[in-house]
Amino acid sequence: MKSDRDLNNKNSKRNSDANPDPITGQPGAHPVGTGVGAAGAGAIGTAVGGLVAGPVGAVVGAAVGAVAGGLAGKNVAETIDPTVEDNYWRTNYKTRSYVEPNRSYDDYSPAYRTGYEGYGNYSQQGLTYDDAEPRLREDYERQYSGSSLGWDQARHASRDAWTRLDTNTSRYQTEDNYWRTNFSARPYRETDYSYDDYSPAYRTGYEGYSTYAGQGMTFSQAEPHLRQDYERRNSNGPLGWEKAKHAVQDAWDRVESTFTDDANDNRRVDTDRRSVSDRTISGDRTIDSPRRSDASTRDRL
Repeated sequence: MKSDRDLNNKNSKRNSDANPDPITGQPGAHPVGTGVGAAGAGAIGTAVGGLVAGPVGAVVGAAVGAVAGGLAGKNVAETIDPTVEDNYWRTNYKTRSYVEPNRSYDDYSPAYRTGYEGYGNYSQQGLTYDDAEPRLREDYERQYSGSSLGWDQARHASRDAWTRLDTNTSRYQTEDNYWRTNFSARPYRETDYSYDDYSPAYRTGYEGYSTYAGQGMTFSQAEPHLRQDYERRNSNGPLGWEKAKHAVQDAWDRVESTFTDDANDNRRVDTDRRSVSDRTISGDRTIDSPRRSDASTRDRL
């Protein structure tokens, strides 16, 4: 058991994430929209498998989760990592139908930023995107008056960024609740550390699955990136990477297992539907309908 001095030293190391601004690069420029009020616990979090962007994302669900359910009770804006969001849209913007082929990510970046920052600022006031759009337009035109995209072109990207967070509000809360209940039974858990100490590691795992599995990476391939993400956010946290990585992988594996199970269930449903569609019920008899190959054979005779 640690002494009071050790525990005090551990507690003194905790501070807020630096979250460098993705555009200016200034550390501590975010969390997004600091000071816009407290959020209800149920309003925080993003789903790993909600809004989809891109062909790979269609398989694994939303890429980077930006709102962490593990931070329930904090300001919504404080839980949005702008670096993560910026990286997500930089990777995926070309898959969006509104993107003009001659436009670069730099053209759309301010619009995405307006959307995900706006979600942090306005969603916790009970506003939908449609409710908030006039304010988002004002924000965009005030902050990015020199942008190459007018609002009518930018609004689609802004809505996309907002909707990505809004659609996925439950899954990360579910993940956080699961690990809060179960972390103490995990073999790597050290009794001197609380759930709050492990929470950033779990967050890194379940957000990271969305980010990197969506790019086709296994955990082993993604681990260097996950470590970088974890240490960027938690450079002064009580758990170093060597202790945190077990929780990171645990959270990754749980989400991966969930998607695998869901995919298998979907395949079984599709198989059952095809099986039913291949049969015609006539009275008390079940008559197998001819498959395409059989029909083609008859046509040739």
